[in-house]
Amino acid sequence: MHSVVHLLKSTTFPSVKRLNLETIQVNLGYLCNQSCTHCHVNAGPNRTELMQDEQIDQLIALMNQGWVKKLDLTGGAPEMNPRFKRLVVAARKAGVHVIDRCNLTILSEPGYEDLAEFLAENEVEIFASLPCYLEDNVDKQRGKGVFDASIAGLQKLNALGYGDKLRLTLVFNPQGPSLPPLQEKLEADYKAVLFEKFGIRFTGLVTITNMPIARFGSTLISKGTFETYMNTLKGAYRESNLAAVMCRSLVSIDYEGKLYDCDFNQQLGWPVRDSQGRALTLADLTQTALDSIDVVVGDHCYGCTAGQGSSCGGALAA
Repeated sequence: MHSVVHLLKSTTFPSVKRLNLETIQVNLGYLCNQSCTHCHVNAGPNRTELMQDEQIDQLIALMNQGWVKKLDLTGGAPEMNPRFKRLVVAARKAGVHVIDRCNLTILSEPGYEDLAEFLAENEVEIFASLPCYLEDNVDKQRGKGVFDASIAGLQKLNALGYGDKLRLTLVFNPQGPSLPPLQEKLEADYKAVLFEKFGIRFTGLVTITNMPIARFGSTLISKGTFETYMNTLKGAYRESNLAAVMCRSLVSIDYEGKLYDCDFNQQLGWPVRDSQGRALTLADLTQTALDSIDVVVGDHCYGCTAGQGSSCGGALAA
């Protein structure tokens, strides 16, 4: 059976040129308190890969250069890296906007009781994964009891000002091999149901297309639906989405400090390389270091450009 990487490598996807680099997205490691079926990084409780002090120090030095506008922290559960708080505090001190991609259940884990207060005190924007507003659907995708823990986490965040003066964005992923529904309509549904049932408020909702890589891609292959899903993505391709794909202004950094065009390329093991073919690392990163290097594309890129488009910030088009 072909691997996901092999199936995605040959592509007719258009070339993508970079714009100004503004966002540094950092994967702090694959350790997580959950093991979700749609997870494209295969994160879980038994993973041991974590970013170390050397890379954290390099990131802090970058923040202090003044050109980084946004630090986007992901994982795993990024908060489970013991260096998480040090990086957040340093970034905020440098005036950088910080995003924490939070699974919500971490807020109730032993040892993380003060996490919500820390995020609020440092005015960290939270992107919180909640794949549905119905308990059965969430628990099916993310594990039994996850929905209740997620609701409790959202209520705790609301009590600290999230959804009001602090930005709280919910993240939707489809449960299977299909494109997300229209983001604007789904947001309205989420807001109505969550407020009516639980009194929960949030700033907005983003929809993210499931990428046919890692755990989700392997599931597609095992079920014999990989090719069907790829045909769905390719059939819904919209050229207009190319102008807004996130890889044009973002660089993704893995826990070892290697550079990638996006989090998805990171999981495929496709690094950013210079003209001599050398894989670049944090030590090479400057505001203009990637300007002349084309984005590495593959068939998974159709996931970002299908339908309304998809990025770590949600849909690209109305």
